[in-house]
Amino acid sequence: KLDVEVEWVPEKPIVLAPEFEDFQKVFKHFQLQDQETAATIETEGKDHNTKDADKKDDDSGSDPEEDAEKQAASKKKLKRLNRMSVAVLKQMAKHPEVVEWIDVTSSDPHLLVQLKGYRNTVPVPSHWSQKRKYLQGKRGIEKLPFELPDFIKDTGIMELRNAVKEKEDASKLKTKTRERVQPKMGKIDIDYQKLHDAFFRYQTRPRLTMHGELYHEGKEFETKAKEVKPGHLSEDLIAA
Repeated sequence: KLDVEVEWVPEKPIVLAPEFEDFQKVFKHFQLQDQETAATIETEGKDHNTKDADKKDDDSGSDPEEDAEKQAASKKKLKRLNRMSVAVLKQMAKHPEVVEWIDVTSSDPHLLVQLKGYRNTVPVPSHWSQKRKYLQGKRGIEKLPFELPDFIKDTGIMELRNAVKEKEDASKLKTKTRERVQPKMGKIDIDYQKLHDAFFRYQTRPRLTMHGELYHEGKEFETKAKEVKPGHLSEDLIAA
């Protein structure tokens, strides 16, 4: 009997088309290899595994809190780099007047600006980002007394009330107690024509809030852009 030993020689694939050259690395993994090449690959794999194990040991020796801080810092940097600017968001928005500086930090700025730009949309109150409670900063501020509207002041009711009050203050204690028991009517007489003109001719509409508008701290001290006319100088500005 003849001992026949068959040696398999793998055929190297010849790639003619240039678009298939990237697949040559994939084909090498499926080719039969010699014993020497297989041994070298195995030793290289062992060395690589030992290096990975050493790296893991070094990483395990480090502080986990420091690693967590580094990871959080890197995530914050990535978010800041990928975040769009307010100018770009205003250019892309249909209604750029609703864009605020905080809108770029949302998960979907385009959707947020689109929802804010819808007609009759109720905006989120401006104090949502404040850490203190609602109207907590107004504690200790003296509340201004109520003032009558101008069309009621023009009737002269304030002067009549002040005159009656001065007369009551000047009266004696006996007369005050008598008036409490038997009060006199008709002390303040105003012409009915003046009252009619005040309420039906000169009455002005009070200042009302817009749809969905909510009161916030310092709203009464804000400048109203609609009331300011270009080119008109106020008395305070002229004095300054």
